Amino acid sequence: MLFQPNETRYEKMIYNRCGNSGLKLPALSLGLWHNFGGEDSFENGRALIHRAFDLGITHFDLANNYGPPPGSAEETFGRILQKDLTHYRDEMIISTKAGYSMWPGPYGDWGSKKYLVSSLDQSLKRMGLDYVDIFYHHRPDPETPLEETMMALDQLVRQGKALYIGISNYGVEETEKAVNILNELGTPLLINQVPYSMFNREVENGLTSFLHQHGAGCIAFVPLAQGLLTNRYINGIPSDSRAKKSKSFLNEEDVTSEVMVKVQSLHTLAQERGQSLAQMALAWVLRREADVTSALIGASKVSQLEENVAALDQVAFTAEELRKIDDIVNK
Repeated sequence: MLFQPNETRYEKMIYNRCGNSGLKLPALSLGLWHNFGGEDSFENGRALIHRAFDLGITHFDLANNYGPPPGSAEETFGRILQKDLTHYRDEMIISTKAGYSMWPGPYGDWGSKKYLVSSLDQSLKRMGLDYVDIFYHHRPDPETPLEETMMALDQLVRQGKALYIGISNYGVEETEKAVNILNELGTPLLINQVPYSMFNREVENGLTSFLHQHGAGCIAFVPLAQGLLTNRYINGIPSDSRAKKSKSFLNEEDVTSEVMVKVQSLHTLAQERGQSLAQMALAWVLRREADVTSALIGASKVSQLEENVAALDQVAFTAEELRKIDDIVNK
């Protein structure tokens, strides 16, 4: 049956301007790191994409190595796009990245011009696209000159293969250098994708303020701390948890008794706000639009998507609530 998106999909979603650009991103974007690979259920991934679009999520974030196996998330997304969403391409922001290991040999990793250009060409083929809206360099390369990496991104925009440039996992000094190079090239930085949550606040040490001052956006990934900031870990580690799976960055040793006490206290505070812990965690990341344009969420079930989007019903915090969160996290 032909997919017919919800006619009211834009009524409740919040859309934030990305830096000084003309682009707006939904406050919540869908990441396809997990649950869309070749080892996952295609129909479940399809249902997630459909529901996300119905809820006003227009930004779908991928990378060349997402799967597993690498590349398969882009292939899955491309199939869904072709089957159901071809007519809605211009309503969507599709991003992908390159910077981690993708194929054997010296040209399938990091940030050389050879790798970035080849990788985006492959990604476009996998997704069946002429261009992506945002192309990111996924991580800084300690060996390739930053000028080469930024010139490659600039070239891809000028060739029409990407509309905007992003970087990911870049710290303050690296971001400042990238911004200066890109401004000289005439293709400004659109956005930096960085980890940010109540448990990981490193970006508050100058990065978000620098991006704001220089007209670039910030998109937060792992805002739920790999699931720690959800109800899943309140009573211990579930057998099907990511903490049990080797493909995740979250390990069992991360879920200490000390962390669990903090999670339980945050859960109690969320209940007092009339939210789930996940909803409060997302609202916290999005509490200042000037600092964070969008937060990336992942989901394995449609119900998780719906719960996360409901976080936007209450994004504001009182000063007392923010103080309590800081006290809990910093114990």
